Amino acid sequence: MTVNRRILISSIMATTVVATLFALSYKNGWLRDDGDGHSRLEHKVQLWTCSMHPFIVKDKPGLCPICGMELIKKNDASPVSVAETGVSKSQQQDLSDNVFVSGTQRTMANVETVAAKVLPLSKTITAVGVVQYDQSRQAKVTSWIAGRIDKLNVNTVGAVVNREKPVAELYSPELVATQQEYLLAVKSREQLKNSSVPSISESGESLVSSAKERLKLFGVKDNQIAELERAAAPNIRLPIYTPLSGIVIDKMVQEGQYVNVGDVLFNVADLSRVWVEIEIFENEFANLKLGQQVKITSQSYPDKIFAGKISFIYPFLDPKTRTVKARVEMVNHGMKLKPEMFVKAIIEIPIASSIVVPVTAVIDSGKHQTVWVESKPGMFEPREVQVGQREGDKVQILDGIKVGEKVAASGAYLIDSESQLKGVSVTSRAKRAANTNPVSKPVTAPERSNTLKMDDMKM
Repeated sequence: MTVNRRILISSIMATTVVATLFALSYKNGWLRDDGDGHSRLEHKVQLWTCSMHPFIVKDKPGLCPICGMELIKKNDASPVSVAETGVSKSQQQDLSDNVFVSGTQRTMANVETVAAKVLPLSKTITAVGVVQYDQSRQAKVTSWIAGRIDKLNVNTVGAVVNREKPVAELYSPELVATQQEYLLAVKSREQLKNSSVPSISESGESLVSSAKERLKLFGVKDNQIAELERAAAPNIRLPIYTPLSGIVIDKMVQEGQYVNVGDVLFNVADLSRVWVEIEIFENEFANLKLGQQVKITSQSYPDKIFAGKISFIYPFLDPKTRTVKARVEMVNHGMKLKPEMFVKAIIEIPIASSIVVPVTAVIDSGKHQTVWVESKPGMFEPREVQVGQREGDKVQILDGIKVGEKVAASGAYLIDSESQLKGVSVTSRAKRAANTNPVSKPVTAPERSNTLKMDDMKM
C-alpha cells in the first residue's frame, strides 16, 4: 500500500511539471505550430526596434532606415499593431522620405527653421546703360541759299547757342536781288492801290506776296522782312539762326567759305534733357512697362541719384548680347550727364504680397526646387515647391507650402545630404503619387540603394 501511494504521488508531480513547462512554452512562444498541426519547442528570438519609430522591427541590430538611429532591444516580442503606432501604412511609407535630426545633430549642423510668411515683395532689376542725345532735341543748321560765309559768330565746338541770336552771316547775290524785287513790289503796291480798276490794285498786292514768299524760302524771317520794308534798302548779309538753343556738337564751315543750298553749317543739341538707353536681359524684360520709374547712378557722381521714366521699349532683341534696350527720358540738371557716359540703372517693380521663405531654404537641383519642412519636432519632410520672384535674401513661393509651416533656413543642404545617404528623394514621393494616380506621368530617377522595405515594419 505504501509503494502504490508513493507511485501515485510521483505521477502527480511529474504531470504538474510537464503542464507547467507546456504553459510556459506556449506563453513565451517556445512551442509553435509547424503548419502540420504538430508543435515543436523553439528558443525565444530577440527583436530590435527604433525608439523614434516603434513600428520598425528587425531580428538583428542595426540602423533605423528612417532616421538612422541605432536600433534598441525590444523587450516585448509581440508584434506591433497599427493601432499601437498610431501611423497608417500609407503614412509609414511617406515617413520613409523623412529625415530625423536629433538635438545634437541639429546643434552641430546649425539647423534653424523659419516660418513661411506672407510679405510684400518688389523685384529689383539692375542694368547698364549709356547716356545718349535726345534725338527730338537735335538740329542741323543749314544754308537755305548759296553764298559766302562772311561772318561766324560761333567758332568752336561746345559753344552755347541761342535760337534768338544768329550763329553766322551769309552774303548771297541772289538774296540781294530778291530783296530788291520785294522793295519794288512794295513800291508798286503803293502806286496801284488807289487805282479805280480792281484788277490793277490786286495785281500790286500779289506781286508783294510773291516776293515775300521767295524771301521766306531763302530763310528770311518775318521780322527781317518787316525791317527790310522799313529800311527800304536790301541787307547785304543774311543772318542765319539755329532752330533750337543748345550746344554746338559739330562745326563744318570756316569764315569766308562758300556754301551751297542745303550744306550743313553746325550740328546743335539741347542737353537739358537726355536719353539713357539701358540693356535688359531677355529673362527680365517681360517685367518692363512704359512709365516705370528708373534710378540712374554713375561713377562720376556716386552720391547722386538721377530719376527718369521708361518712354520706349525697343521691339527687337540684340542677338549678340541677348538683351533688349529700353529708353529712359530724364531731365539733365546742370548737364551733369554727358553723352556716351556709362551709367547703372535700377528698376524696382512691386509684386503682390505672397508666401516668402529665405533663399537658403530652397535647394535647386536644376529640375526641382525643394524645401525641408519640419512636420514634427526633429522630423523634416522634403517638399517640392514652385518658386517665383527673388528679392535679396527672400524668394517667392507660388506652390508647395502653406503659411506658418516651418522650413529649414540654414542647414538644409546638410539635411539633403543626409537624405541622399539614406536614399531619400523627392522623386520617390512623386513615384508613389504617380502610382496612385495612373494619369500622372511617373518621375524617373535612379533606384535608391537603401530603400525602406515594408517587411521591416511589423504590423
